[in-house]
Amino acid sequence: MDNPGGQSAAVAAAEIEGIRERPVADAGTRAIVVRETGYPAGFHITPHWHARAQVLFATAGTMTVRTPRHAWIVPPSRALWIPARTVHEIRIDSPVEMRSLYVEPAAAAGMWPDCVVLEVTPLARELILRAGAVPLRYDETGDDGLLMRLLLSEIRRLRVCALDLPLPGSTELVQLCEQVLHDLSARRPCRAQALALGISARTLYRRFLKETGITFARWQQQARLLEAIRRLAEGASVTETALDLGYESASAFSVMFRRALGQTPRAFAAGCSNPRQEEAA
Repeated sequence: MDNPGGQSAAVAAAEIEGIRERPVADAGTRAIVVRETGYPAGFHITPHWHARAQVLFATAGTMTVRTPRHAWIVPPSRALWIPARTVHEIRIDSPVEMRSLYVEPAAAAGMWPDCVVLEVTPLARELILRAGAVPLRYDETGDDGLLMRLLLSEIRRLRVCALDLPLPGSTELVQLCEQVLHDLSARRPCRAQALALGISARTLYRRFLKETGITFARWQQQARLLEAIRRLAEGASVTETALDLGYESASAFSVMFRRALGQTPRAFAAGCSNPRQEEAA
């Protein structure tokens, strides 16, 4: 199946000049290594790439990750798989406790060829937390190595969630998308937005579908869904989120949310909470 808005992991870095690699220190030949980092709200990790694949996961806080042609919101209940040599940047939406899992290319064979959002199971979460405490140069033949192999096996079993936001390639449509993202509560008809670009609604429909693989109306709905995910993960109420994003009622918003994610907004928000923090409270 063609992916018009996709970014080929194998050539992403080669296509964008001037973007430097960020090597993974002390990784050696180990199949997987885990690094812990913390960032304040508003921090920006500029575009870069790694020779290893990366699983980006936050135990607390949310992140916005962008490649040249896609964007994702990553809450604590999800993780983002980033193939090796994929140029990406990260914006920290709220204080984040990040875990980065770097997978050696041979160990990543057969995994996803493009960036995908993964649903983190309770087992995967606990394995990630345990792996974060393992020494940098762990013994691959001992218990630490066994833990890492189990973690790698569990990553392969994680379910993919369709939570990406494709971005168009033309400057004109990118600017239109940025305007929508700046005010997601606005409900301007596609015809009015097309008119502002000096084109017909049919032309906007055709061009947007060609550049992203989805219609402009579907793209706006997906953008609101991702923003809702970010807000709910940060503790906003369902009603507040629904009204801020232009929905007529919390019930209408909940119907859309459940249709997209298979769970209610409240259930999703509960899954984003940090159980260890709750136990300590």
